[in-house]
Amino acid sequence: MRRIDRKRVERLRRRVVSIGLSFAVGALAAAALIAHNEAPVPRAEPAAVATSGVSLPDTVVPRATAIQAAPVSIGEATGVLTKRHLLIPVEGISAGALQDTFDDARAIGRRHDAIDIMAPRGTPVRAVEDGTIAKLFTSKAGGLTIYQFDPTQTFSYYYAHLDRYAAGLAEHQDVRRGQLLGYVGSTGNASEDAPHLHFAIARLDTDHSWWKGDPINPYPLLAK
Repeated sequence: MRRIDRKRVERLRRRVVSIGLSFAVGALAAAALIAHNEAPVPRAEPAAVATSGVSLPDTVVPRATAIQAAPVSIGEATGVLTKRHLLIPVEGISAGALQDTFDDARAIGRRHDAIDIMAPRGTPVRAVEDGTIAKLFTSKAGGLTIYQFDPTQTFSYYYAHLDRYAAGLAEHQDVRRGQLLGYVGSTGNASEDAPHLHFAIARLDTDHSWWKGDPINPYPLLAK
């Protein structure tokens, strides 16, 4: 029987142990790498948007509700008013007596954007339809004036050069078609010898400001 070389056996044992340790370390490293690659990547939070110091609400309002509806087109507006059969605002004036002065030139190259309804001083001026008195205003050009909004606050009716207001007329007051609003005069820049009602219609902007809007010719609406 061959004698066992103890030194040689010891060297073999140490080599086996060394190889085993290397394999184990390698397996652990591989497992760690696989686990890292499979871990979910955290999502970055979106960057904050500057809001000029105003805090954003927790609930985001849909864009459609944040945008004001654009006003109807002039063509659509005219169609709507045609169906309302507006009253001629000066008492006793027939449709045949009206004149279309909407496009007439005025001072500083501006357009008239209204019609002048000639009548004796003191002739009653009446509301062309139901609505609300938005503003009683005195201006250098228009003199004593009234701005009336229609019930939907889509249109403004402008009565100017009044001699005086009807008794009790006030801002924010509801008025009815045909209700007395005032009397024909020549206040403002109107001629004393030619009292008349300067009457204008405007399609209001989305902010419903009484002093601005897009003019609509009243003549075809009243002279039909």
